[in-house]
Amino acid sequence: MLTRPNDFRNKVQIWLPLLLAVVLVLGILIGMRLPQSAASLKVSKAESYHNYRQREGKIEELLRYIEAKYVDKVDRDKLVDEAIQKLMSQLDPHSSYIPADELEEVNEQLDGKFDGIGVEFLIVKDTAVVVAPMSGGPSEAAGILPGDKIIKVGDSLVVGEKLSNQKIVGLLRGDKGSKVQLSVWRGGEKRMHRYTITRAQIPVKSVEAAYMIRDRVGYIRINRFTAQTDKEFLESMRILSEQGHMKDLVLDLRGNPGGYMQMATNMLSQLFPNKGNLLVYTQGRASQKAEFNSNGRVFYPIDKIAVLIDEGSASASEIVAGAIQDNDRGIIVGRRSFGKGLVQEQYQLTDGSALRLTIARYFTPSGRSIQKAYDNGSEAYDQDVEERFKNGELLSANKMTIKDSTKYYTTNGRVVYGGGGIIPDVFVPLDTIQINDFFLDARQMIPAFVLKYLDKSRRAQLSQMGLITFQKKFNPDEQLLKDFQAYTVQNGLPGKSVEWSLTQKEIARYLKARIAKHLFDDKGFYAVLNQEDPTVQAALKSIKKEMKDER
Repeated sequence: MLTRPNDFRNKVQIWLPLLLAVVLVLGILIGMRLPQSAASLKVSKAESYHNYRQREGKIEELLRYIEAKYVDKVDRDKLVDEAIQKLMSQLDPHSSYIPADELEEVNEQLDGKFDGIGVEFLIVKDTAVVVAPMSGGPSEAAGILPGDKIIKVGDSLVVGEKLSNQKIVGLLRGDKGSKVQLSVWRGGEKRMHRYTITRAQIPVKSVEAAYMIRDRVGYIRINRFTAQTDKEFLESMRILSEQGHMKDLVLDLRGNPGGYMQMATNMLSQLFPNKGNLLVYTQGRASQKAEFNSNGRVFYPIDKIAVLIDEGSASASEIVAGAIQDNDRGIIVGRRSFGKGLVQEQYQLTDGSALRLTIARYFTPSGRSIQKAYDNGSEAYDQDVEERFKNGELLSANKMTIKDSTKYYTTNGRVVYGGGGIIPDVFVPLDTIQINDFFLDARQMIPAFVLKYLDKSRRAQLSQMGLITFQKKFNPDEQLLKDFQAYTVQNGLPGKSVEWSLTQKEIARYLKARIAKHLFDDKGFYAVLNQEDPTVQAALKSIKKEMKDER
């Protein structure tokens, strides 16, 4: 049968949309089979994607066999976590997997805040004793006092041999705005005190202490670089500049393991008066070079700077020290820093855990990478500081081995080296008393002893002295030292007379510092310790010498 022209035209109009749809689908299918463009993710062979999916499925396949056939019952989640940990161990020492149940605590350390009641406590034998309520926190507002013994939290009795910090913290912390009831026993009183405390957001201070250590010289100690460090640092600068007329600065980064790089560069911008000073740059295989420069917006000008570092100063601390050293902005005092020159980013995983992955290296302004070698395994990496002590480096600068002999140059042409930390301009050896086993054991008992020593009347009497007078006039007398010695013996540390005579001076210093902490917070603790701290004194001496040289 022949079709007439008009009938054909009508049929085409009816079926045309369907024909276009079919052509479009065919085009998509054909396009999917064509080679990908250069801008797309490429695989080298046609079967590579299939092989990738095979490898990806191998772990799941293994787990299914183990769960179905293994002779004993297994914990699948535990197996997966251990497999991940093994995988991460093949990378650098700072890439890590953080299980979901640990992530909150890890993040709190970097966020610089947590929800709780704001109280510092110490477990003495079988009881949690309040060291101090945090200033401005809900515990202080409720009336909690230093020395209070926490007996119950809510309905939970918290006294006994199995008491742990983790258990107490778990009970005291909770969502902001929630309430918790504390039952405390106060020395010298017959009845129990009960407080209902509303939890609040509690700041975790990264600036531990800030005070005028000498005329025109301020001292600021930072224990880590959290999300709040730059703000805390700026506030400390304001107080010391406006109230103490600070012109020079001792910045203590000893034992500071690092944290957020951005906080370190923000802080550094306050120490460089000019805009455009290179502070640090980063570069990785999958990330382009990124430079961080000073912004020139300095609120409180500083003249001389001394940065204190030691083998515990790492990462962001080393960025600060490297920028100061390479730009000849100040002096670095102490011992060679840890040697961590890697940058991590944290990625949230679907089950609530997280991956902290190294994505780049950072370089100081002169071009140094200060990352120490980790190709001999994590054990050798972790034992590096111990090796420094064994080879004598912590006691003598002459024993220091330069891992990378490449010469780099500061702004003024001084030679500096990379490959394993920041080497200080002024070396201060480690005081071996600080690692004496007997002293370390005795020092652990000082906080609990001081709590017992500072009864209500003695606390009030010493507080009235004020910090400056306390520093000058109060010193642990012979009776106090005898009482502490008896306390250590009661608690299982029967030291020999030679051990006591060797460590007595340092024990007395820490006793005084701990008492000052209870009376005048962390500022008091460091003000006392720094009076005879060799690294601090070397920094002050260097600043004074610089001032004389300029006259």
